[in-house]
Amino acid sequence: MKTKRLGNSDLYITPIGFGAWAIGGSGWEFGWGEQDDKASIVAIHRALELGINWIDTAAVYGMGHSEEVVASALKSWSGPRPYIFTKCALRWDAQGYVHNNLQAKSIRRECEDSLRRLGYPNDAAASSFESVACVSLRTKGVGIR
Repeated sequence: MKTKRLGNSDLYITPIGFGAWAIGGSGWEFGWGEQDDKASIVAIHRALELGINWIDTAAVYGMGHSEEVVASALKSWSGPRPYIFTKCALRWDAQGYVHNNLQAKSIRRECEDSLRRLGYPNDAAASSFESVACVSLRTKGVGIR
């Protein structure tokens, strides 16, 4: 599949990505209902087999569950590692209601939590925050490969 340069970055992505909102499941304000994690992993693998090279997820999708399913899919994927695009600033409360939070402390915690859920070791979470922040400033988004 052909790729295109993402803005002014050095990332080249396919025109179509895999959107992981729905695989977050239910139990939160914008949930899509119950999802089968095994079927979600099969869908991610199929998208990657077809040449898609990026996955869109977010901490808020399923209150972290989408990122966990993406991590599970990538653990059992032997092909090229895709880019993972995740987002922050939307936090949830105990009832699953979503609130906007742009405070630096919250964003740092969200980055660390996302890296952990996506399967990066704890030391990577601590050391990656600064590089993630630099990538964010450079590309207006965060990509982890």
